[in-house]
Amino acid sequence: MRHNVEGRKLKRTASHRRALLRALTVSLLRHKRIRTTEAKAKEARRFAEAIITRAKNAYLAEKAGSATNIHARRVVARDINDAAVLKELFSEIAQKVAERPGGYTRVVKLGQRIGDGARVAILELVDYNTERDDNAVRSRAKRMLSRAERVARSRAKQAELEAKQAQAAAPVAEAAAETEATAEAAPEMEQSAAEAPTVETPATEAPAAETGEAPAEGEPTKE
Repeated sequence: MRHNVEGRKLKRTASHRRALLRALTVSLLRHKRIRTTEAKAKEARRFAEAIITRAKNAYLAEKAGSATNIHARRVVARDINDAAVLKELFSEIAQKVAERPGGYTRVVKLGQRIGDGARVAILELVDYNTERDDNAVRSRAKRMLSRAERVARSRAKQAELEAKQAQAAAPVAEAAAETEATAEAAPEMEQSAAEAPTVETPATEAPAAETGEAPAEGEPTKE
């Protein structure tokens, strides 16, 4: 019986369980966020935070002026078998969590998985997932707003939008009014031009000599 025995067996032997936790930790340090079952996430969290704490202590000691801690790297290398991840852990991740006294990771529960009904969770590094924190703060603040405040904000935004639309439509309305006034004035001008009296110029008759017409019968011809 497991009286006061810490940790979970995860239905695996000791060697299999340690290999699983190593693989989950390497994936977490590489991708900064993994998705697994809730039990595995909680166990991997304990395992990963111990490794991150060792790397952080080595980084702080080296920053204070001591020599490079080769022993800490060798101890961590027993569980982190990826050279690139090991280098990133001691150079970037340790530097990023240097001011944090613990709690480098968090477990976000996602509910039950369809199929086998297992409880699923996300295990992630806190300092590498700040966007989610900002979204959570915004959603929490939005929930705290009362309904009256939300309605007032909505009405204010609607009024502002209508004012902008009216301001944008004003030049168009002025141009349309000018065009309509010009169109109404055009028929009146045409009608006044048609009603104006026409001045007739009298025709002047030319003399017969000038016209060169032949004399009538019985009239003497002039020599």
